[in-house]
Amino acid sequence: YILRTCLKPFLIKTFVQTQVTEMAAALTSRLSKGGRSLLGGLSNAYTGLTNSSNGLMNGSILSQQQRTFIQMGTVLKVVDNSGAKKVMCIQSRRGKKGARLGDVIVGSVKDAAPNGKVKKTTVVYGVVVRAAMQKGRVDGSQVRFDDNAVVIVGTHKEKEKKNSDGKKKNFEYNQPTGTRVFGPVPHEMRIRQQLKILTLAQHIV
Repeated sequence: YILRTCLKPFLIKTFVQTQVTEMAAALTSRLSKGGRSLLGGLSNAYTGLTNSSNGLMNGSILSQQQRTFIQMGTVLKVVDNSGAKKVMCIQSRRGKKGARLGDVIVGSVKDAAPNGKVKKTTVVYGVVVRAAMQKGRVDGSQVRFDDNAVVIVGTHKEKEKKNSDGKKKNFEYNQPTGTRVFGPVPHEMRIRQQLKILTLAQHIV
């Protein structure tokens, strides 16, 4: 009886400490799981927000590219059989603002067929026959294409050629280097006196 009386406070204290330890461990485990869930939720939310912002940014950049002029650095598709495939715009003969449908640009050939008339890195002149930038017409309609495209109308070497008397030849920007023009061409080329391009084109819109 005496021993039980002496050990009783010790046993109660040990039991209380054990219960407190178990409760603390359980609470810690719950908090840890909750923290991991919270961090996981925040991570997923951040990832979704990042993806959404990237999508909006890409769409905004694409939309901006479609609305702007053809400027220095713009890569255009070549739609004739001159041998060139892609041309990077160096400058527009229109001025600082940039080129639009029907304008003439100075460009450098970035990709070309091995046996074509126009070789890679050649400086060429091209007429913009298709533009992603929307252009209004007199009848109130709008014309816009899915890509930016040009027809080669000469090279820088051809322009610099001289006559027998030492004077430069009169260079015309309306004589295509190739003999065929692929894809649709707008009838605005007639206003720009690009009749040869209209003659070689497969479709006029």
